[in-house]
Formats: sequence, structure tokens, C-alpha cells
Amino acid sequence: MMKRGTTLFLRTAVILIGIPVLALCIFVVPEIGNFIAELYPEMAYLKYLVWIDLYATAIPFYFALYQAFKLLSYIDKSKAFSELSVKALKKITYCAVTISAFYVVGMPLFYLMAEADDAPGIILIGMLVIFAALVIAVFAAVLQRLLQEAIHIKSENDLTV
Repeated sequence: MMKRGTTLFLRTAVILIGIPVLALCIFVVPEIGNFIAELYPEMAYLKYLVWIDLYATAIPFYFALYQAFKLLSYIDKSKAFSELSVKALKKITYCAVTISAFYVVGMPLFYLMAEADDAPGIILIGMLVIFAALVIAVFAAVLQRLLQEAIHIKSENDLTV
């Protein structure tokens, strides 16, 4: 029962993480694109680059949330120490690295906005997202490695008995 309650809490947390990002995609991303188009009217096409970059980051973000849901379902089914869990963690790692890469590619756009609006905090926000995504990638990779080792030890013990 304790396990189910814990995974229910984590599932709720995953949903609560996804909702604000969806709201940002719907309401804030178009405004950011329009803002950069206003700052640089001669390069209005930058608006579309901002939209592509920010919406493209939402795809691996939601895929990683889906993988987290799958991982929690494996825990519920007592399959936490399985290759399925390792694969889910590997996909979460790839998603986090992809998000970081999209923000690195989009960093010149953050720079242009910060330069024109004289707001260096915009660059810090972009760097914070890159750093957070890399921390998640490293953490998921470490968990993946530990899980692989645990599966290996478990299989050796099963063969010994």
C-alpha cells in the first residue's frame, strides 16, 4: 500500500509538472516570438525560429514525462529491477540532453533578446534551463547505471540459488 501511495504522489507530481509547461507553450511562447519580432522588425522571421526552438523542446519534455509514468507503472507492477526500467531511464537521459541541445542552439536568440531589451537575466534563464536539463540527464544516467548493476547482481544471485 505504501508503494502505491508513493507512486500515486509521483504520478500527480509528473502531471503537475506538465500542466505549467503546457500553459507556457500556449500563452507565453507566442508572446516571446512576437516580442523578438518587435525588437528586430527587419528580422521578423526570428519569431518563427523562437517558436520552432521552444516548441521543439516541449516534445522531448513530454516524452520524458511519459517515460517517467512508464517507470512508475513498472514500480507498481514490481518490475522496477528490469530492462524496461533501464530503457525508460535511458530515454529520459536522451530527452534531457536533447532539451539542453535545443536551448544551446537557441541561445543566440536569447542573446538577441537580452541585447535589445537590455535584460541580461534572459540569458541566465536560458542557461538555467540548459544546466537543469544536464543535471537531470546525468542523474538519470547514474540511476540507469545503478539499476543495470542491481539487475546484474540479482541475476547472478538467481543463478547461484
